[in-house]
Amino acid sequence: MKNFIHHALSIQECVKELTKFEELLASKAEIKERDEILPFFKENLNLAAFLGTYIPDIANPDRVASEYDIFGDFACDLAVGDSKSETFLLVEFEDAKVDSLFVKNGAKTTPEWAPRLEHGFSQVLDWFWKLSDMEKSDEYENRFGARHVAIHGLVIVGREQNLMPREKARLKWRQDHTIVHSKKVSVITFDQLARDLKYRLSRYPEAAKVDKS
Repeated sequence: MKNFIHHALSIQECVKELTKFEELLASKAEIKERDEILPFFKENLNLAAFLGTYIPDIANPDRVASEYDIFGDFACDLAVGDSKSETFLLVEFEDAKVDSLFVKNGAKTTPEWAPRLEHGFSQVLDWFWKLSDMEKSDEYENRFGARHVAIHGLVIVGREQNLMPREKARLKWRQDHTIVHSKKVSVITFDQLARDLKYRLSRYPEAAKVDKS
């Protein structure tokens, strides 16, 4: 599914898929991107599409793609779009490990950003560069339905179990203040992802009707 497909979001199925995601996170401290995370979101398309709600203008995430090709040079792990608002979210998954966010460097008191996080962020920068280069081309319009669309980036990496309050504050600051070429790029943990999605789903009346037994 490396191209967009049209997807009709089911909130009730999304609730069930979120429960499976929470169970996956609870089952182990470290989860590998290629072996577990990517296959999970390929299989659970409703939850994958619901990630688009991180962007306020994605009211109806009706387009979704896994390992989406970005004009032959790059690929994002997940792409979600709203065809009506012409807004898209490109997602990069990294490993869900305790050392995927920060690493200790010698005797320095303050840890450094981990290579896994910086790799994911650099991926998003490359996507935006390529998309800017291809914007207003026929191929761009064929892919996104317009010569210009709003595109945002999201990096999901690491776990929170061993993060100190100062490290959580640094991550939150980076999440709130990173703008690249007028595009928002957020960096969150898998634990935050589960919490955020659960809160957003709780606001839908359909979610209350799900039998979780």
